Amino acid sequence: MKKPFKPSALLALVVSLSLSGSLVAQAQTLEVKTIQFAKAPQVKPTFVRSAPQDAYLTQLRTRYELEKVVAGQKTDFERVKAVCNWVRKQWDHNGSNTPLKNDPISILEEAATGKKFRCVEYGMVLNGALNSLGIPARSLALKMENADTVESGAGHVVAEAYLRDLKKWVMVDGQFDVIPTLNGTPINAVELQQALAKGTPGVGVVSFSGTTASEYFPWVAPYLFYFDTRLDNRFTDDRVPGSLMLVPQGARNLTVFQRIRHLTDMTYTHSISDFYPKVK
Repeated sequence: MKKPFKPSALLALVVSLSLSGSLVAQAQTLEVKTIQFAKAPQVKPTFVRSAPQDAYLTQLRTRYELEKVVAGQKTDFERVKAVCNWVRKQWDHNGSNTPLKNDPISILEEAATGKKFRCVEYGMVLNGALNSLGIPARSLALKMENADTVESGAGHVVAEAYLRDLKKWVMVDGQFDVIPTLNGTPINAVELQQALAKGTPGVGVVSFSGTTASEYFPWVAPYLFYFDTRLDNRFTDDRVPGSLMLVPQGARNLTVFQRIRHLTDMTYTHSISDFYPKVK
């Protein structure tokens, strides 16, 4: 599902080191498409997730000593950065290998034997690890505008976490150990797309693994068109099928992925408030 970094003419980026130590890119837009979304609710979806004290998340948290991973971190952003870096270190990326079971503990067990996995698995493990620590999170699928006609490499998977102290969702890319920021504040996937399209000064990345804004932004930008996430984010056997896709205004609903995969049980919206609900 993923392709490695390749040189791209998509963006011209001038990268500088900010006072906070994050890489900041002053972006001059070349071909990042301007897309728009509605603000008012349209479908008012109901999202469900497992509580930290859920048996599965308790097992995940205790078995992998995740409380030690975030020990000493004072803010939600600091905790998310620590977990992202931890997940990135669990295995090396392999864009074609899939796990036997698609849940965080099973993925980590296989990774411990030396297996390597895709962006999908980084997003899944981040999702579970953050939720186990009481930070609301979800896997987020990013898809190109022409994802229905491209045969392969039309999508990327990350996670998004809700930072209660900042009252906002932020994008977390476990494969590249990257969290995008704007003037030092973490941002979500749609905010990143809007900033790149407008050439907004101060857009950058935080990464402990050496990924830079100048290589990451041209690579990820084409995937920032369609955004979808599961409505039922529980880690249980009775999880209900169904996802919500955020579609740019004026764009068609995406019903097929990479020519042959039909997207079933999908609810579509143009609304930012539908896709990024406030979390108590």
